[in-house]
Amino acid sequence: MSGAMIVTGGGRGIGAAVARLAAARGYAVCINYRAGAADAEATVAAIEAAGGRACALAADVADEAAVERLFNEAQSTLVPVTALVNNAGLTGKVGRLADVNGDTLRRVIGVNVLGALYCARAAARRMSVRAGGPGGGIVNMSSGAAGLGSPDTYVWYAASKRAVESLTVGLSKELGHEGIRVNAVSPGYVDTEIHDASGMRERVEREALSLPLGRLGTADEIAEAVLWLLSDAASYVTGTVLRVTGGR
Repeated sequence: MSGAMIVTGGGRGIGAAVARLAAARGYAVCINYRAGAADAEATVAAIEAAGGRACALAADVADEAAVERLFNEAQSTLVPVTALVNNAGLTGKVGRLADVNGDTLRRVIGVNVLGALYCARAAARRMSVRAGGPGGGIVNMSSGAAGLGSPDTYVWYAASKRAVESLTVGLSKELGHEGIRVNAVSPGYVDTEIHDASGMRERVEREALSLPLGRLGTADEIAEAVLWLLSDAASYVTGTVLRVTGGR
C-alpha cells in the first residue's frame, strides 16, 4: 500500500533507514524529529535526491497536542497517511533503578509509551476504514530489552518497551476489522547512536561478539523488517512482535 508514512524519530539511526527505504518503495515520507533538525533535513535531501518525496516536521511525541499537529500537517503536506512507524525512543543513561532520577523516568515513559500511544491513536483516527480512512499499517519499535529486563542497565527502558509490545497486541485486535494491521519489530544490538547516548557503546560491541551471528545489526536490516511488515507480503500478519536480534 502506498500513501504517506510518518516515521517518528526519523532523522537518524533506524528511523532514517526506515524513511529512506520507505521512500524507495513508493511512500511519501514525513520525518518527525524533536531535536536534530539538520539530521532530519539531510535525510529529506537524500530521499529527494533519489527521486522520492519527503518532508521533515518537528514535534515532541510526548506532547499530545504536538502529535495532532504533526499528523494534520503531514497529511496536508503529503497524501493521506497509510503507515506509521512509532520509532521515537530513548533510554537514559545506564544505571540501576534505585539510582535513576525522576526526570529520566518521566521522559523515557513520556516518549516511549505515551508517545507511542498518542501517535497510534492519531494514526487510527485517520486510517480506519470505519471512519472513512484508507486503512494501512502501524509498526511499533520495541527492543530485545523488553524480554530481558535489562537489570543494572535500564530496567525502565525495558519496561517501556514491554508496554509497546502490549500496545501492539491489543491494538491489532481493536483495529483488525478497520483495515489497519499493527505489528512491532524488536531489534537486538544495532549499530546506532542510541548506545553513545546511553554510555553503552563499548559494552554493546563487546557483547555482540558472543551472539550466534557474531556482530551488531545494522539500521538497514531493521528497516527491511519494518517495510516487510507494512507490505502486502505480510498481509496476514498482525499482532506480531518480530525479533530481529542476531540470535540474542
